[in-house]
Amino acid sequence: MLGAIFGDIVGSVYEFNNTHDPDFPLLTRWSHPTDDSIMSLAVAKALIETAGQSDAVIGAALVHSMQTLGRQYPNCGYGGMFRQWLRSTDPQPYNSFGNGSAMRVAAAGWLYPTLDSTLHAARLTAEVTHNHPEGIKGAEAIAAAVFLARTGADKAMIRTYISDTFGYDLNRTLDEIRSSYAFYETCQRSVPEAILAFLEGRSYEDVIRKAVTLGGDSDTIACMAGAIAEAYYPMPHQYREEALLRLDAPLQHIAAQYHHYYRSHCRTL
Repeated sequence: MLGAIFGDIVGSVYEFNNTHDPDFPLLTRWSHPTDDSIMSLAVAKALIETAGQSDAVIGAALVHSMQTLGRQYPNCGYGGMFRQWLRSTDPQPYNSFGNGSAMRVAAAGWLYPTLDSTLHAARLTAEVTHNHPEGIKGAEAIAAAVFLARTGADKAMIRTYISDTFGYDLNRTLDEIRSSYAFYETCQRSVPEAILAFLEGRSYEDVIRKAVTLGGDSDTIACMAGAIAEAYYPMPHQYREEALLRLDAPLQHIAAQYHHYYRSHCRTL
């Protein structure tokens, strides 16, 4: 999950100031976690605290965790509808197909022993807000790519599975896309692009650089691409440290809880 958070932090300063320079400064004094990181941690917390329980219990925990952290960190770049959902006393899904469902799903790709259980968990994390089929599909696609990457699938297998299962066009290149790519917040126009950044990248860092230099919603694209890249490539230790250092103490505590749970329950899967 730190792979997703680091990607978000790197992309944060380029979201509204896009760069196409592959040698951009990876981190600056202004690089910071956004809503992508906050909600990734909220989802992770809910999933580990309700492991093995019913869908209804997990769904309620997701709502509680996301609302709690969202209210504690209110100025992190949430979208308008999601901001209203955070404040609601009766939060209901609002048929969204925005990429918020896919940006926060990284933990689901690591915590489950089978692809089917991973997809099921990804759906649960999405549908508390993003119950549109495209919103659910985006979350499932990122979680599936993480699961496949961490369980030994090569890039050809990942490309084929994602294309066949979710219908995303992964036969394009980033160079073909970049010149006309704009700021898209939908799953349909950002999830496949994030997966392409992973497929074209040659290392964890290269994936992040390719995701950011595509342009558009750069923090979210880098968050999604970084989630997959962490599962496939060694993530440099200094980047893990930087991700943690840019979280405050309560968020670091959630990250530590998640990683302790993963080491204790999931590492041998």
